[in-house]
Amino acid sequence: MHIGIDFGTSYSAAAAIRSGELTLVRFGDAQQFRTAVYFPELVPDPNDFALTPELEARLEAHIRSARNDLRQQAAAAAARGHAPITRADEELRRDALRVVRRQWMEEQARAATASVASFQHALFGEEAVEGYLESGGGNLIESPKSMFGYRLDPQVRKVIVHIATHILEHIRLTASRQFDEPVRGAVIGRPVEFRSSMGAAGSEQAIDILREAAAAAGFDDVRFLEEPAAAAMHYHKSLVERQHALIVDIGGGTTDVTHAELGGAASPLIARNWGLPKGGTDLDVGVSLHSFMPLMGKDIVRVPQHQFVEAASVHNLPKQREFRKQNYRLVAAPYGPRLRALQELGATTRLNQTAERTKIQLSADPTYRARLDFIEHGLAVDASRDDLDTAIEPFLTQLERTLTTVRGDLPALPASVFLTGGTSRSPQVKARVAACFPEIPLVHGDPSLGVVSGLAVAASEVEYHAAA
Repeated sequence: MHIGIDFGTSYSAAAAIRSGELTLVRFGDAQQFRTAVYFPELVPDPNDFALTPELEARLEAHIRSARNDLRQQAAAAAARGHAPITRADEELRRDALRVVRRQWMEEQARAATASVASFQHALFGEEAVEGYLESGGGNLIESPKSMFGYRLDPQVRKVIVHIATHILEHIRLTASRQFDEPVRGAVIGRPVEFRSSMGAAGSEQAIDILREAAAAAGFDDVRFLEEPAAAAMHYHKSLVERQHALIVDIGGGTTDVTHAELGGAASPLIARNWGLPKGGTDLDVGVSLHSFMPLMGKDIVRVPQHQFVEAASVHNLPKQREFRKQNYRLVAAPYGPRLRALQELGATTRLNQTAERTKIQLSADPTYRARLDFIEHGLAVDASRDDLDTAIEPFLTQLERTLTTVRGDLPALPASVFLTGGTSRSPQVKARVAACFPEIPLVHGDPSLGVVSGLAVAASEVEYHAAA
């Protein structure tokens, strides 16, 4: 069975087409989960798979079965006068080992309970954040997708692949239980342009990481589809008449734009894509830097500006490590003690949660009081809508610049602009997109599920063609 997977920077979701209907994978009571994973401290690594005598016997049985299949195929080929298919013993053993490991993972999941030390020894989504904050230990990884495109030394890359494997394995096993059949294939969404320090090579590395993690997580067949193209497939289903449309997908980590011909009986036709490696997490960082970091001494004490950026960037492990290594004992009060409090375990995560909550509240209300008691008792920020506008203006300017480029590249204006992605909920973002295309109808898609719906359609088509 194939499913569509929206492996997002901030939130992830999965879905499949069942009996012609879109069915979302349920993660507890939710249709998506925060892309975060928590590994409790001093718990064995679930990737430490070892062959027991029982598993070794299983492995040998798979190898014998594969050899028998090869002999039968060779005999059939010889009867037709064709050359026999050959495979090295190392290849047979590698494939058999992968099957045995996957079976072992599924058995572990079925036997798991809801405790921290059971289901693959990891928590996901909001439970991951809560488990981390309550435990006072362990490792919380938020938005791992943000790091896929950056230069990584071999050990860090291994850790990132390990994290992505856990998340994809969680999705696959959850879907397998819900649909009551093994999930073996997936169409995974990808941004047009990954956040990267290496240009095109960063995007190639990101895809390699996802492909490697998916294989380790038990997927036999993995395809990739650009996220705005997936959203276009979703929008296509709702259009009776053929038209040219512009898809604007603004997610947590990236902003992607696709120009496509959609609707009617013909298949969707993707003409061109554009990408901006910025998204909702940049809005959260902007709020933190503008409204919270002055209380930590930003623009006041002699601390390099990049250290405040590192503190605010919870989605970037290397930056977080750099911030926690700093010594602020010589920084004058109250800023030195506040910075040291921010270095405590879980403090930057709490600050980021407060920034996200401030962004959401100020999108609806004129003012919001953000309490920072975890830094210092009674510490708070009274933020206004103007503060939010100032904090997110750098992103809005980049968004406007990208859409202006898109408009100039189009051979003709589209009939509609379809807006989707989690960050498209922001009134300021909606207004800026509308201002770039004032004469064109702006259609609001489901912010959370537009992309995964299209990925599910693509997955069903892969499954159909494989069965044909």
